[in-house]
Amino acid sequence: MFLPYAERMLKLNDSALSMFRDKPVTIGASSNIGIYLLSPYVKAYLDASNGKRQLDVQIYQNPTVADKLAAGDVDVAAMEWWDGRPGYVARLWKHEELVVIVPPTHPWATLSSLPRDMLKGVPLLGGEPGSGTGRILASYFGVDAPELKAGMQLGSTDAVKRWVKAGLGISLVLAGSVIEEIQAGMLVSIPLEDGGPKKSLYIIWRDSLAEDHPAHRFGSWLASRADEAGARQSTI
Repeated sequence: MFLPYAERMLKLNDSALSMFRDKPVTIGASSNIGIYLLSPYVKAYLDASNGKRQLDVQIYQNPTVADKLAAGDVDVAAMEWWDGRPGYVARLWKHEELVVIVPPTHPWATLSSLPRDMLKGVPLLGGEPGSGTGRILASYFGVDAPELKAGMQLGSTDAVKRWVKAGLGISLVLAGSVIEEIQAGMLVSIPLEDGGPKKSLYIIWRDSLAEDHPAHRFGSWLASRADEAGARQSTI
């Protein structure tokens, strides 16, 4: 009497588990991370899984990533800051240096490092809003922070790079966001002389996820690659 019912329940359970396994893990990445830093790690993870894992990457501004994580629209977040709200696991992924970028024709282009005082009063082109860079610079410059001058707010790192290349200003950006331009000789990056400010990048997921949940597995894997120069393949 109960056997057909039990068999149907087992089939439903198998179907649910199959959907759970087959559903891609959705990663919400801030623009700078998603565009400039994340792709080699995603490639390494997918290659190492031999087609057994699926990932979907969605790129937004940092505040939007946080909102989508809270709403359950993304499973794992890669962000340039985290506010410590309860209910989540936040793991440090990278410390990314902020460097000054100038065009090759700029008077500073031959400097091996830049004293921080030289930035006082110089308009700095602004990129993506909500990235946390302003707070980092305020902390780094301390009492001298009011002497920093904000230039045009261009909305993205890509726009900032284009305007700097055109000779329309200078800026501070993540070192990893200008690698191609530096190699091509289109921009010059200059570290600040005392090592400069560094931005902490985080990988975040909900703390309610079981350890064998695909999102937990990917988040833990990615966070374990903290501060590596590049992704390497690993058994998943």
